[in-house]
Amino acid sequence: MNWNWVLDEEFAWRILFSFLIGTAIGFEREYRSKAAGLRTMIMICLGATIFTEVSINFSPPSPAIASTIVTGIGFLGAGVIFKDGLTVTGLTTATTIWISAALGMAVGAGEYFMAMFGCIGVIVVLAVFDKFTFQIERFHQIRTYKITYDTGRVTRTELEKEITTLGLKFHKRREMKGGQNILLVYEVSGKEERLDLLNQFLYADASVKAFEY
Repeated sequence: MNWNWVLDEEFAWRILFSFLIGTAIGFEREYRSKAAGLRTMIMICLGATIFTEVSINFSPPSPAIASTIVTGIGFLGAGVIFKDGLTVTGLTTATTIWISAALGMAVGAGEYFMAMFGCIGVIVVLAVFDKFTFQIERFHQIRTYKITYDTGRVTRTELEKEITTLGLKFHKRREMKGGQNILLVYEVSGKEERLDLLNQFLYADASVKAFEY
């Protein structure tokens, strides 16, 4: 069998550039111990670049392959989104997977400027804006509390009075009864430290069987 090897320097540079972009984003994700870390981001970038390169090299070029990348990455991103109680986690990781594939596609299409500045933008959002998000959450959060009371010991009035005393705003979303329990769902907003004081109140309240937010 005869192999005709043709050195394609342009393709080699694209693979290297894609590898560096995946490494930069993956390192940030790995540092924060996220589900999709260094190796995952590198593989996503490289895969998107190779698929895009293949679609371009068809005669005529096949945009269908590029559109398939978007669909496939959507399924991959959905796999890292989880619902934990009343909280949804993994959305940032899913969007990072999505944009990493987009950057890999840009490299595969030869749009190096777009890919480079896109990568810088992603790193800034993930690394720098995380600190801004933390500061914002300290001054204002919205928590949805799911509180379970014993039917004979419901202290709804005391709870709402405590919320008001702490300077928090609230809205009762639902009230349900099941067996010997009553479930109340409140949406409470305010400063993080005051919300933590509300947690302490719920811990100390003997009528509260369980709560989560």
